[in-house]
Amino acid sequence: MPNDELIKENQKLKEMVALKSNLISMTAHDLRTSATALKWILKMIMDKDAGPVTQEQETLLGKAYESNERAIEMIGEFLSANRSEDATISYKFEEADTLKLLENVISDFSAEAFKQGIEIVFSRPAEKIPYLKIDQAKIRIVLQNLIDNAIKYSDKGDKIFASVKKDGYFIEFSVKDSGIGIKADDQSKVFDKFFRGENAKQKKTLGTGLGLTTTKAIVEHHGGNIWFESKENQGTSFYFTLPISTT
Repeated sequence: MPNDELIKENQKLKEMVALKSNLISMTAHDLRTSATALKWILKMIMDKDAGPVTQEQETLLGKAYESNERAIEMIGEFLSANRSEDATISYKFEEADTLKLLENVISDFSAEAFKQGIEIVFSRPAEKIPYLKIDQAKIRIVLQNLIDNAIKYSDKGDKIFASVKKDGYFIEFSVKDSGIGIKADDQSKVFDKFFRGENAKQKKTLGTGLGLTTTKAIVEHHGGNIWFESKENQGTSFYFTLPISTT
């Protein structure tokens, strides 16, 4: 009977969701264990317990330590959110310089982009960008996801263009690449949880299909909007806005 089929399909769906949740949880726990171990190794080297380091090495180690700390924080929130579909991640809003934040994220990815033979071009705004009331850690995740994706799906010799500008009562950010693009049939599913396009899978890059889902949730929690323009084999441009506080 139709009701029996519906019950079976519903049970199957629940089992699939539970399986994915368990897989995510196990993977995240493993990642946190590795990241925590790396944290203490970096701290030992920074404290010169393993011998002297140069000033340049100390600076690079400091950046690595900060990036690893952010990774541990992200994994912790990821685990919290995964415990329940309606889990609420806490936000801490404060006045922040988003121009500097974008510059820092670009700097964080510059070495990886260089290694891949890709150039990140930052178009500095002509006008002053006002401070915004945001959760800096969360908006950093948004920028990291977009730039990381742009690098993943680009090829050697490509350029990625990042920019920020004032648009009325909003600040608009953009990350544009000339990589593999998104197939027309896949575009309606881009922000769906666990979704990865076939051409993205063929690129043989790692991914959970959760990055853009998380990105969209963060932007919308800030009162902003996110969208994209893309053509297969011609690249993708992601845009998102954040409101300018008037209080």
